[in-house]
Amino acid sequence: MKLMRSEILYFALRNNKLRVGLTIILFFLVLTFVGPMLTHYDPYDYVNPNGAQPPSSEYWFGTTMFGQDVFTQFIHGLKATFLVGVVGGGLGTLIGILVGFTAGYRGGIFDEILNMLTNVVLVIPTLAILLIIAAYLEVRGILTESIFIGCTAWPWAARAIRAQTFSLRSREFVDLARLSGMKPRKIIFTEIAPNMMSYLLLVFILQFGGAVLAAATLDFIGLGPTNAISLGLMMNYAVLWGALLLGMWWWFIPPGVAITAIVGALYVANVGLDEVFNPKLREM
Repeated sequence: MKLMRSEILYFALRNNKLRVGLTIILFFLVLTFVGPMLTHYDPYDYVNPNGAQPPSSEYWFGTTMFGQDVFTQFIHGLKATFLVGVVGGGLGTLIGILVGFTAGYRGGIFDEILNMLTNVVLVIPTLAILLIIAAYLEVRGILTESIFIGCTAWPWAARAIRAQTFSLRSREFVDLARLSGMKPRKIIFTEIAPNMMSYLLLVFILQFGGAVLAAATLDFIGLGPTNAISLGLMMNYAVLWGALLLGMWWWFIPPGVAITAIVGALYVANVGLDEVFNPKLREM
């Protein structure tokens, strides 16, 4: 086991895709925690009485049409982005694990019922449901949005994990555990799950990126949180008040670049991890 970990670490340190992806993610993650120390404004404070102003030494990312500091909104938007990724992606992965493991190991009627549930959730029009929820919720927060995204993003993960579990449940070590009288739940989480840890990590990374993109899309069309700021909402406000037509590039480019960089880095890191865990894809 120790030798395997050393081998994985060796190839991880040599993988350029993984290093580039993790470096970008780490940069934005550090900025999320350090950024609030670099500004003493709140996201919606009107700090510049002159309204829109391009980036300067006083306002690093400029100000909006209403004189709000774009850098402050950007920093708080990054925090919301990572929160959505962790909560939404984590919840989607957790539900996918529970459903996928149960369906894949139990089989039979359990598999049929859970597979039917997965297909139902898979075809649910997410946007239509959110429109209905938005009509009844006067206040929507980042956490509410994250939970909703997680509760609708798990079907593909469940299907992938179910397929992997199907291939592992007939292995000798699983048969031996079954013959020893071990309970199914213990077999799943002590015998099958450890052999899928690398795969589950890849699933979480994809869920993280998917949650970030889903939140950005919902925020951009005006269905995001009503009591917070996010990168998607920044772009929504910029488009709503004609920033593109007025040449106020500093209002919408930073959040757009950040979302693209974070999601792109996640997928690049995911490819790098796949190469690290899969001996056939490793770069010697």
